[in-house]
Amino acid sequence: MSLRIVFAGTPAFAVPCLRAAARQHEVVAVYTQPDRPAGRGRALAASPVKLEAIQRGIPVLQPESLRAQVSRDALRALKPDLMVVVAYGLILPQKILDIPTHGCWNVHASLLPRWRGAAPIQRAIEAGDTETGVCLMRMEKGLDTGPVLLTQRIPIGAEETGGQLHDRLSELGAQVLADGLGLLRAGLVPAAQPQPEAGVTYAHKLDKHEARLDWTQSAAALANKVRAFNPWPVAEATLAGERVRIHGATALDLAHDRAPGTVLAAAREGIDIACGQGALRIRVLQREGGKAITAADYLNARRDLL
Repeated sequence: MSLRIVFAGTPAFAVPCLRAAARQHEVVAVYTQPDRPAGRGRALAASPVKLEAIQRGIPVLQPESLRAQVSRDALRALKPDLMVVVAYGLILPQKILDIPTHGCWNVHASLLPRWRGAAPIQRAIEAGDTETGVCLMRMEKGLDTGPVLLTQRIPIGAEETGGQLHDRLSELGAQVLADGLGLLRAGLVPAAQPQPEAGVTYAHKLDKHEARLDWTQSAAALANKVRAFNPWPVAEATLAGERVRIHGATALDLAHDRAPGTVLAAAREGIDIACGQGALRIRVLQREGGKAITAADYLNARRDLL
């Protein structure tokens, strides 16, 4: 039995899930956020999910909010069996959640209840987590509080960046969604497991001001932040009087008695900076107005550090 699915999502993370839903069932409409200014020219740009929907010939709806009666009427008219929500970016009121026959499912990139909220991928890396995954959740009014239907776990690589983990979890999310839809299609609704109250953490939205590295922190914490904030907003710091962005770095378990922020060593393999505990070896960095380069290339221009 093919289901009538309404899909709601906005960024690139959600695109594999849209494809997975469309392969198995009839996606009767796609909800995505209104076009936003983007790029240097600030021209209005369609979301990745909208572009995918247009390519597939799926009708697109872009309401500013879902709280109005007209929004409920529009969704009800679609007669959805299920609504699938993946990084949509708008709150779904209870009256919206109640419309689809089988309710609303959400694909969330964490092992709930850890990292509820907007930035679970980056916060997991920043916190030094060694494992994460994807949960397929039945939505309710609270923020990522609904019971979990299916879970898939994966390890986080020691050098893995936010961008790399994002791409892996995006594909894993599509797999988990496909599994859930397959069960529903066979009349086997996945058993809903309530989230435990213990272990709840919140993944607050990333902000550019967080990108500034504080050398008084431990090298391990700073290395995690560099990984988490790559490719956005990208960690930044002052290096020997110059403001740079740091794309790649490694924590060194190195004892020293130097002030945080001091250059301890500079060589082709990296520039070692004293931290509150240990040292951070900067391997890839970017000067103002430049592109990302290796430490070796940077030192060609900063001979004073050698």
